[in-house]
Amino acid sequence: MLVVRPLNELINLVPVLVGLLVLGNGDTWRFVSGIAVIALIVGLGLLRWLTTRYRITTEQVELRTGLFVRKRLAVPRDRIRTVDLTAKLGHRLFGLSAIRVGTGRRDTPGEDGLTLDAVSSAEAERLRLLLLDHAPAEESAPAAPPRPSTVLSALDRSWLRYAPLTLSGLVGMGALFGIVMNYARELDIEVLEPMTDAAHWVVERPLGLTIAVSVLVVLVLSTLGSLLLYLVQYWNYQLTREPDGTVRVRRGLLTTRSVSVAEQRLRGVEIKEPLLLRAGRGAQATSVTTGLGSKGESNLLLPPAPVGEAHRVAAEVLGVPESPTLTPLRRHPRAALRRRMVRALAPVLVLAAVLAVFAPDWAWQAALALLPFAAWLGWDRYRSLGHALTERHLLSRGGSALRETVALQRTGIIGWRISQSFFQRRSGLLTISATTAAGDSAYHVTDVGETDGLALADEAVPHLLRPFLEPTPDAG
Repeated sequence: MLVVRPLNELINLVPVLVGLLVLGNGDTWRFVSGIAVIALIVGLGLLRWLTTRYRITTEQVELRTGLFVRKRLAVPRDRIRTVDLTAKLGHRLFGLSAIRVGTGRRDTPGEDGLTLDAVSSAEAERLRLLLLDHAPAEESAPAAPPRPSTVLSALDRSWLRYAPLTLSGLVGMGALFGIVMNYARELDIEVLEPMTDAAHWVVERPLGLTIAVSVLVVLVLSTLGSLLLYLVQYWNYQLTREPDGTVRVRRGLLTTRSVSVAEQRLRGVEIKEPLLLRAGRGAQATSVTTGLGSKGESNLLLPPAPVGEAHRVAAEVLGVPESPTLTPLRRHPRAALRRRMVRALAPVLVLAAVLAVFAPDWAWQAALALLPFAAWLGWDRYRSLGHALTERHLLSRGGSALRETVALQRTGIIGWRISQSFFQRRSGLLTISATTAAGDSAYHVTDVGETDGLALADEAVPHLLRPFLEPTPDAG
């Protein structure tokens, strides 16, 4: 750990050090300040190693850190929801891993469980099995032979065609450009002049050629960036069902990650289809797990892949012959379509009106050209709306830019929240929200008819909502 923690921090600072040593203007103080930063990081790593202790008992996991500010964190073992094994490049060089124990509860901001950094990979695997086993050990019982894992899904190279449809390369390219430009200004690195010359050359060309070249460069760079990020994040991806009753996801090229979720904590699955990925017949799958929110990537079940594979993985994880996410959904009333068309078209019309008053004549005409796309977006949002009820699951779907289909176990619903805005009341619509201790904590059936929505809630969890639906005698 004396080496691994500083090494991981230094890897993140490699671009800065290269800029200082190679592209800088040779100032001595910059080099000296870089060395001082390295020494500080190494010193902090030594201090952390000297002051860190952990202990695992039959009841809880304890972690103690700090020298000037002593901190002690204890997590009851019966509250452990996930065990995340992460090995960055520095960990892998020494055969180590970091164990993150997730409880799904944030008692203080930024904390959810605790992290043991770093233990040997063999010890990390032993602790994973130990921490996820909440059953009391029986010394008299003979040890059963270990059963093999069942592979539910594994990375297919053909899935790389979905990487450019996630726009991750475009976002990464923008972030990288911003970082490079920031360091270039702060460190006086001579990279702005060549970029300025290239920009002048492009601008001096004809407008059509400039647009074509710019679009081509962006497409090529974003495609390459998306492919690279996909490989780095999902290399060696494998979804397995472990003999200890957990579902395990392993992936990663430079930083390997293994997340184990107890099957008894699973409350459903969610199929996510961003607009471009949906156009390419692709999707992602995530889990709805008790005590585990949807933020972050701990709930990932399947990376961008064919939509058929996403539904198959959902069925495998839930242990059913056919995925409930394939259930035909019931359409919502026409009033829901009207609401979505108004929301989609009104901003464009307002923008065109403002431009007609304060901008040249062509500006409002260009704004009106967006009306067909806005109308299609409103229609697509309505077409994506739907809900259904099966023997075991509540189905809800919504969204256009990101269409989400959730299959939530009816036994995991602990309450209902019914809301109506002013305009919903005038249209005879309402929003039914199923509250649960898993995932987003509430899953919505939006803009459903009043009668259908209340009947759906009553049928999904009998007797829970019925006392509020029975008519009361007239006070007169």
